[in-house]
Amino acid sequence: MKPALTLAALFATTASLAIAAPAQAKAGDPVKVSDNLTIDPIIEGVLRYEHVDQDDLNLDADALTIRVRAGAEVTTNGLSLLAEAEGTLAIIDNYNDTIPGNNGFLGAEPYSVVADPQNVELNRLQLSYKASGSAVTIGRQRIVHDAARFVGNVGWRQNEQTFDAIRGETKVGPVALDLAYSISQRTIFGIDSPNEFFDGNFILANGGFDIKPVKVKAFAYLLDYDTRLAFSSQTYGFLAKGALPLAEGFNLDFLASYANQQDYKLNPVSYSADYINAELGVSVMGFGLKGGYEELGSDDGVAAFQTPLATLHAFNGWADLFLTTPAAGLRDYYGGLSKKFGNAGPLKGLNAQVIYHKFESDFGSVDYGQEWDASLGFAVKGYPILLKYANYDAKNFGTDTEKFWLQVAFKY
Repeated sequence: MKPALTLAALFATTASLAIAAPAQAKAGDPVKVSDNLTIDPIIEGVLRYEHVDQDDLNLDADALTIRVRAGAEVTTNGLSLLAEAEGTLAIIDNYNDTIPGNNGFLGAEPYSVVADPQNVELNRLQLSYKASGSAVTIGRQRIVHDAARFVGNVGWRQNEQTFDAIRGETKVGPVALDLAYSISQRTIFGIDSPNEFFDGNFILANGGFDIKPVKVKAFAYLLDYDTRLAFSSQTYGFLAKGALPLAEGFNLDFLASYANQQDYKLNPVSYSADYINAELGVSVMGFGLKGGYEELGSDDGVAAFQTPLATLHAFNGWADLFLTTPAAGLRDYYGGLSKKFGNAGPLKGLNAQVIYHKFESDFGSVDYGQEWDASLGFAVKGYPILLKYANYDAKNFGTDTEKFWLQVAFKY
């Protein structure tokens, strides 16, 4: 199907969903079965069109996918059992879904990558107990630390990343601790992929304190992969962030983070690399302006700082050219402008943002190019709608890439 026809079909689908909605679609409250027993149904999904145009490929990618998650959480006296299935259907399948030999092609499909393969899987199955500000969870679960820079659920992609793990969390006053041990990273690539999961021994520790207006965290991530040995690493670092009110309706936002990463266990390469992130922003009258610098360092071009458990789409450009850090490392100089417009007729919560990135290597002075990203979001009758665009201009790395997304989400 041609992109224009695809867009028209998706706009029609989006509009029909919004117009047909009899009332605002919200996540319902848990159903009370008795004084000590509740059932919380889970029904949510995303319908998304994604178009990818890359200069080095003859065939642009067009993907129209819908993802649905369904399940329930049963809770009694602080004890909860949650079960959730996840399914993704490719309505238009003109894209490389990262599964070798899929759709009759030998090897990779001759399109740009859209990492949303058709898939049906058990997304979460967990048993939890919560009491007095503490919680213990065992089973297949979602784990997100802070902004998901080091550990996340890859929430942008249709298939979610989860972990087979045991996790303990506690909070005492301003102090919070989060410790997890995982034996399997359940990836976004689906049950038909050889990369459906990566097993190993993963220790994920995160803790700190909140003393307004500053939050300070320390973290340690020890990743011992069974097969993905080049990503076995030990990372130790800290994060500080907060917001300072300078005047009524005028805030100064700040973030500073540092970490060091070294090889761990059976990693065949010996290396040491640093991570640095510094960001300042101001917000006033619905406008937000920010600027920052992020460095994923390199050890003299031998190996670079990697974040294999992160929600990578949220960082270093939406075109996703740096999901794996190049061996020469990455420096990202970025700035962004955002605006919250509020409600505009039937469009609720209208917001927009533009972000610019300038990329270069940490070692060897390589110009990686630049990227512009933009998004527009709003809700119609409770259905969140998002338009996104990314334009990566390559220099001495990668290839010129344009991406466009249009999606509508629903949750009951």
